[in-house]
Amino acid sequence: MSNAAATKKIKVLIIDDSALIRSILKEVINSHADMEAVGAASNPLQAREMIKTLNPDVLTLDVEMPEMDGLAFLEKLMRLRPMPVLMISSLTEHGSDVALKALELGAVDFLPKPRLGIVEGMQGYVDEIAEKIRVAFGARLRQPKSVDDQTQVVLPALGNRLVTTEKLIVIGASIGGTEAIKEVLIRMPADAPGILVTQHMPEAFTKSFAKRLDDLCKIKVTEAQDNERILPGHAYIAPGNAHLLLKRSGANYMTELSQGAPVNRHRPSVETLFRSAAQHAGKNLIGVMLTGMGKDGAAGMLEMHQAGAYNLAQDEASCVVFGMPREAIMLGAVDEIVPIHDMTQRILHKLMQSGGLGNRV
Repeated sequence: MSNAAATKKIKVLIIDDSALIRSILKEVINSHADMEAVGAASNPLQAREMIKTLNPDVLTLDVEMPEMDGLAFLEKLMRLRPMPVLMISSLTEHGSDVALKALELGAVDFLPKPRLGIVEGMQGYVDEIAEKIRVAFGARLRQPKSVDDQTQVVLPALGNRLVTTEKLIVIGASIGGTEAIKEVLIRMPADAPGILVTQHMPEAFTKSFAKRLDDLCKIKVTEAQDNERILPGHAYIAPGNAHLLLKRSGANYMTELSQGAPVNRHRPSVETLFRSAAQHAGKNLIGVMLTGMGKDGAAGMLEMHQAGAYNLAQDEASCVVFGMPREAIMLGAVDEIVPIHDMTQRILHKLMQSGGLGNRV
C-alpha cells in the first residue's frame, strides 16, 4: 500500500463498556488494511471528548451501557454531529428492541457482539464487521422521522376485493431497510394485498422487527411461519436464518420456510423470495427493491419482470445504500424508480390501475 493510500484509512471509534469487547473489536478492525481503530471509549461521556479530538469516520456503539443510555447519546449525536454509527447489540429480545430503535434514530446498521470462545465463527465476524464499517463509511445518512409524523399518513383503502385477494406484494431490502420497510408498510391501508418481506437481519431480531411494525401499522405484521395462508391486509417478515418462499396450495398462496444454503451469502435471501414469487404468482406481483448493499434479489427481480410482474426500486437519493436497487435497475428488471416517501402511493396506484384483471398463473 502506498503512503497516500495509507493515509485514507477509515477511522473508527469504539464505544463499549466491556474492556474485553473493546479489545476484540480493536484487534478485528486493525486487522484490515483500509481501517484503523483510532480510539476506544468505555462510555458515551468519554466518547464525546474523543469524537472532538480524533474526528472518527465511523462509530461502533454498544446498545446497553450502565453509565449513559446509548440511545440518548445516539439521539444527541445525530442531532448535533451526524455521523455513521454501527450499533453493537447482544442477541437478546431486549437488545434487538433497542437496536431497532437505534436505526429509527439514524444508526446505519447493527451487528451482534462477538461470541466469545466461538473460534470457528470468529473469521465470519471479522469479515462482517469490516464490510459493515466500509458500507457505513459510504452510506447516506438519513434524517430520522418521528413516529408521530409517520402515523398520520395511512393511505385510503383500495376498496376492491379482486385487487386485494388476487395480487401480492414482495419486498426485498438490506442495510437501511428497516426504516424503508416501515415507511412503506405504515402507509398501507388495512385492505392491502398480502405482502412478503425479506430483510437481511439476524435471527433474534426479526420477531422484534415484526412486532414493532405491527404496533405502528394498520395492516397485521408478523414474523412468517411455515405453511401459512397469505391473507390480504397481512405482511409476513422472513425470519432470521430462514429463507421465505412463496408456494401454491390449490387456489391459495402459502408461505414456505427453508433452511437451504445461503444465497448471495444471505439466509434469508431476497433472491430466494423473488424467484419463488416469479414462479408461482407471475403477473399478479408487485415487486419492490429497497435500500441495501450488494446484488441479492436482482436476478430474481428480473425473473419476476419476465413473468409479468410490475417492479419498483427505491431511488438513489432516498437510499442509505443504493447497491441492491442499482443492480436490479442495471439488469433491466425495474419498471419504475421511486423515492421512498412515494413508494406506497405508487404501489397502490399500480394496483388500482390493474383493477383486479390479472389472473393467477
